[in-house]
Amino acid sequence: MLYVDLNCDSGESFGRWRLGNEEELFKYTTSANIACGYHVGDPVVMRNTVRLAKRYGVAVGAHPGFPDLMGFGRRAMEVKKDELENYVLYQIGALNAIAIADNIELQRVKPHGALYNMAWDRVDYAEAIVNAIKLFNPNLILVAPYGSAMHRVAEEHGVVVAF
Repeated sequence: MLYVDLNCDSGESFGRWRLGNEEELFKYTTSANIACGYHVGDPVVMRNTVRLAKRYGVAVGAHPGFPDLMGFGRRAMEVKKDELENYVLYQIGALNAIAIADNIELQRVKPHGALYNMAWDRVDYAEAIVNAIKLFNPNLILVAPYGSAMHRVAEEHGVVVAF
């Protein structure tokens, strides 16, 4: 049997600012990467998105980004490797706390925007992301581009990668 995972980025509203329509989107997706508050999203949006995912049977993953609300996480940022590891770890933990409250288990991590793009070829950023996953839960799946530094580092460290 062939299984296709229809994955989307979601929970990308913040405060009074609304983006997207998860209620409709989740009717057609099987997994969602939920923004964790740094590039967008907030605790209320995160919780509502997790609850909608649960209602529609959508698997939940963390969508961490740079601390860049003004730029929607799309601006390149130079940060130290250990700082980036902590940023990613913090965001996974925040979403996990909300998911636990609704009896949901995190399945994956997919970096957002500029972080995703920069970790494509920056080994230090890829290592920070993979280290954060391993520290939090080494069974989480990393969503990364095939052949990227994230892909290579994850495989070297025993973290499962989805493309």
